[in-house]
Amino acid sequence: MKGTTKMKFEKEGYLYFPEFLSISEIDTIKSKLNEIVDNKLHEIPSAHYKFEDAANKKGIKMIQDLQLYDPFFEKILLESKFSALATALLGESVIGKTVEFFNKPAKIGKGTPPHQDGYYFMLDPMSAVTFWVALEEVDQNNGWVSYVKGSHLNGVRTHGRSGTIGFSQEILDFGTPSDLENEEFIATKPGDVLVHHALTIHRAAPNTSLDRSRKALGLIYFGASAKEDLDAKKAYLASLNKID
Repeated sequence: MKGTTKMKFEKEGYLYFPEFLSISEIDTIKSKLNEIVDNKLHEIPSAHYKFEDAANKKGIKMIQDLQLYDPFFEKILLESKFSALATALLGESVIGKTVEFFNKPAKIGKGTPPHQDGYYFMLDPMSAVTFWVALEEVDQNNGWVSYVKGSHLNGVRTHGRSGTIGFSQEILDFGTPSDLENEEFIATKPGDVLVHHALTIHRAAPNTSLDRSRKALGLIYFGASAKEDLDAKKAYLASLNKID
């Protein structure tokens, strides 16, 4: 990786890599995901997957920790160019934490509220990155992703409950002039990859298209120096369970 790429990441908080994966690689990932959704979902704990229409169990929205349920995704997380790039961006060895599947079904896929992953991670130091892999063409109609440039340099913003399934927290005061002036929405094609720092503010539009899904893969890496506040994280999860 060129030094200018790392400098851009440290300055802006996110990067866009077109054609990071080949169409063949994307087809393999999609085939593995279809196999899990169609044939193995019953083998996964219900806490690890969610539906967009939870009441009727329609429109799979997300599956967490895919690396636990298929060695294919474990290899992608631990032995791939994703882990190599995460190491280069963070400047230290990394720990692969999870692989997640995200989808916004046509017409009913809700927007992802503005948030910072680091709010959930509770790390010190905040050494972590998230990759977002487009499995389909994504634009403003079916749920493109946006980032607020440089927002990772300003610490954790105040979050509160969002009411969105799978994304329980959102930034309460999002929409300041600085937020909107520095926000960039990015259209992507299958195989394109976005990567952002754990403190970079981001969100995604709803899927308002009539017949297009918006499928993506997410991978999270923590730097070896990052320490989790396990007590705080346990208390946070307990608070969610009391309300949900």
